[in-house]
Amino acid sequence: MNQVYQKVIDCYESIKDRIPFTPKVALVLGSGLGNYADSMDVKAEIDYSEIKDFPVSTVPGHAGKFIFGYVGEVPVVCMKGRVHYYEGYPITDVVLPARLMKMMGAEILFLTNASGGINASFGAADFMLITDHISIFAPNPLIGENIEELGCRFPDMSTVYNVELQQKIRKAAADNGILLKEGIYAQLTGPSFEAPAEIRLLRTLGIDAVGMSTVVEAIAANHMGMKICGISCVANLAAGMTANPLTHDEVQAAADAAAPLFQKLITESIIAFA
Repeated sequence: MNQVYQKVIDCYESIKDRIPFTPKVALVLGSGLGNYADSMDVKAEIDYSEIKDFPVSTVPGHAGKFIFGYVGEVPVVCMKGRVHYYEGYPITDVVLPARLMKMMGAEILFLTNASGGINASFGAADFMLITDHISIFAPNPLIGENIEELGCRFPDMSTVYNVELQQKIRKAAADNGILLKEGIYAQLTGPSFEAPAEIRLLRTLGIDAVGMSTVVEAIAANHMGMKICGISCVANLAAGMTANPLTHDEVQAAADAAAPLFQKLITESIIAFA
């Protein structure tokens, strides 16, 4: 058996008896958004460190655990902290959690992140519905032997972000008076923030926001046939757009400030998915 797939199976087998229900939605919480899990009707928690050979989050603000609970009537498995490529893990480990949540039964992958705004009309604490993506320098997680049990060799990427889910998120935002921008998100490897020249390049390519996660997870989930949606919290304006240097503390602080409204948008969107 493919070693990458075997690892997913081993992770699942090590915790399957502790999973309290079959989740419908898999929710990935980005930097500063981990406290969302506190608003759920929690039924179980599993630390990443308790899962056989599972990659453990090392970034501040990423607690590193699966939370199983209900958002309204919707059963959700929530990643309180994700794993990033820049932490030194192979790309197959970075997308292992998405594959594992699909194996748990999740049909929808709801991705969130904190990003740097490139679109000149964006400001700190804006929310951006991800309508498409570009991956730059981060390796494609499907490189290598195809895992036939998960999906086909050459998956179509025409509509990675599900149109129906996008419309439900738009309606949830409008119904709750939440301003929701839209745009294209790019993943770079990190951990360094982008240089001003790189931001100018990204702007030329038509990119609206940039970060260090999300795209590789979306690719892996699309390969598996999951429905995908994503919202990015613009934590700051990208390098060169202001005179201020960029720091992770700034990203964390902006995400923390936006968290209550972001949590409302996530909750109302998930309820609409039911």
